[in-house]
Amino acid sequence: MKTEINGFTMHYEVSGADSGPWLTLSHALSTDLALWDELAEKLGGDFRILRYDLRGHGMTESVPGPYSFADLIDDVLALWDVVGVDRSHWMGLSIGGMIGYGLAIHHPERLLSLIACDSQADAQSEYAAYFQSRVDKAAAGGMESLVQPTLERWFTAETVAKAEPILDRVADMIRGTDEEGHQGCCEALMTLSFGNDLGRIDTPTLIVGGLGDKGAPPDDLANVAVRIKGASHAVIPSAGHISALENPEGFFAAVNKFLMRVR
Repeated sequence: MKTEINGFTMHYEVSGADSGPWLTLSHALSTDLALWDELAEKLGGDFRILRYDLRGHGMTESVPGPYSFADLIDDVLALWDVVGVDRSHWMGLSIGGMIGYGLAIHHPERLLSLIACDSQADAQSEYAAYFQSRVDKAAAGGMESLVQPTLERWFTAETVAKAEPILDRVADMIRGTDEEGHQGCCEALMTLSFGNDLGRIDTPTLIVGGLGDKGAPPDDLANVAVRIKGASHAVIPSAGHISALENPEGFFAAVNKFLMRVR
């Protein structure tokens, strides 16, 4: 399905239990809502699932950047209003989890719970420089130039060495991302600064990430969790940054346990 919000056309999908509580799933940079295909199916018996493509990702229209987290949060609020979502559980991976931090800080009345997956809360200088390097690389060689280095950063060395099928799946998502949308989201990521406000979050929260995540390692996520009142922290073994795909069984066990408790 598609709808006009904030001056562009957004692609989204609704599935799952008609009478269940809403669960919104937000994907990572240079992926799309198909990242959540298997998880949406598993949770669809208990939740009404809303998935959407970020600006310039998947089948959502791109708009000129730079983008800010305020923009990306406003997109969610506008989509919720179109779909008729009053309150929702939230699960986001990487930039999707960061959008969740912003929602929990600034719009807690719209959230039932927060699951932030492989999501930093602040962009330190090295972290911001990484996203600038992605913008520069894409400008010089297109999105194809990002495929291999991104896979090597996002997945464990074991998964890359085995050439697991999920690598081809994610590679296609990267190739399918609009360069303008990628740049706009990278520019938002360079300004990431939710850390000082994490103590304001009182939404039930789970921080989850892969044991081998290079961009959001377990120690960093543990530090995020301790700054949110009552937050839990789960580490997914045999997984890197895209923990939901690299170890789907371990990921599902962690998030389902949390969702069943808060539900």
